[in-house]
Amino acid sequence: MENEKTCKFCNKALIGRADKKFCDSECRSSYYNALNRNANNFMRKINRTLSKNRRILKKLNPDGKATIHKNQLIKLKFDFNYHTNTYQTKAGKVYYFCYDQGYLPLDNGYFALVERQEYVL
Repeated sequence: MENEKTCKFCNKALIGRADKKFCDSECRSSYYNALNRNANNFMRKINRTLSKNRRILKKLNPDGKATIHKNQLIKLKFDFNYHTNTYQTKAGKVYYFCYDQGYLPLDNGYFALVERQEYVL
């Protein structure tokens, strides 16, 4: 029994098909979850940051358009390193979006807050 195959997750002897790698679906899921844990944790952290940024923008911009100072964003721990997309106008202005909530850097540390419109993809 030297060539006996074992489950890649729990090491129990495999019974059944010759190409079987796991004893059951629970071991298969556990194996791939463990394999992808670091990547999943990394993506979860980014998604949490993006969601937090969106909540902050939405809270400061309940009517769809507002102007605020950078200090307000910093006070609420807004992370300027994370956004989902950008939109550049014909005039060259660049809006940064966290999903449907966006901001445009203005002069003197101010930002224009906007809600995404259908024409802004």
